[in-house]
Amino acid sequence: MKQLVILSGKGGTGKTTVAAALAHLAARESSVVLADADVDAANLELVLAPTRLEEHDFFSGQVAVIDADTCTACGRCAEVCRFDAVVPGDVAYRVTPIDCEGCASCYYQCPAEAIQMVEPRVGQWFRSDTRFGPLFHAHLFAGQENSGKLVTLVKQQGRLLALDTSAELLIVDGPPGIGCPVISASAGADLALLVVEPTVAGAHDLERILGTTNHFGVPALVCVNKADINPTRVTEIAAYCRQQGISMVKAVPYDTVVSKAMVQGQPVTAYEPEGAVARALEGVWEQIKTTLRAA
Repeated sequence: MKQLVILSGKGGTGKTTVAAALAHLAARESSVVLADADVDAANLELVLAPTRLEEHDFFSGQVAVIDADTCTACGRCAEVCRFDAVVPGDVAYRVTPIDCEGCASCYYQCPAEAIQMVEPRVGQWFRSDTRFGPLFHAHLFAGQENSGKLVTLVKQQGRLLALDTSAELLIVDGPPGIGCPVISASAGADLALLVVEPTVAGAHDLERILGTTNHFGVPALVCVNKADINPTRVTEIAAYCRQQGISMVKAVPYDTVVSKAMVQGQPVTAYEPEGAVARALEGVWEQIKTTLRAA
């Protein structure tokens, strides 16, 4: 079983569009398991129209909770809280969960032992079925942390199912940027496809994400999406890749058909298979297959 992770140094490069197309193309030839690791803003399901099979709560971190019946309203908890998360109530003190950092200072300082540290429900993860294979995805609630931990969970579930069913490929639609969620999504991958747009910001963030994959020893290919909007920048990106010894796959042109396919809930390769974008993505898939076989 091979693992392909699709990344971008910034959002808006078309990473999920490419991921959905590769899922469609791969599923025509082999068994595939999919994982949407962008838990802060998962959107692969918008293109794949999944049928939800399982729903699970995700608990993480710690938040202080004050038992109003035990609390003596001495105020010691509010005194030691550095985040102003403890506020007086009508009878007892209470904790504002959004402000609590889980440091447990109030827990240790409460003379009445009226405070407990609990693990809050901060998100959900799902197993769904798509026409291209099983999909694992998640939703981290607004303002919550530990997205890297949820990414690991989603990817682990996908990997375990792929191993159990002898699937040939796990495709991970990774989060944008270079933070902890990206590191979690990249762990153990056989290949990373870095989707970049031909802009100043896109080229800059390619350097950042390539530095991340290089640091963790993940081989990478570079795909320039919407390449024809700035050929000069594409030439600069190609020169940078040659300098770094990184191969570029076939460039994907800009076309409004991509938006039309999204509205219809389809990968562009299924919506208009003979179009220029679909043909380019088929070329990308062929290059990925060749690289994965050699991995």
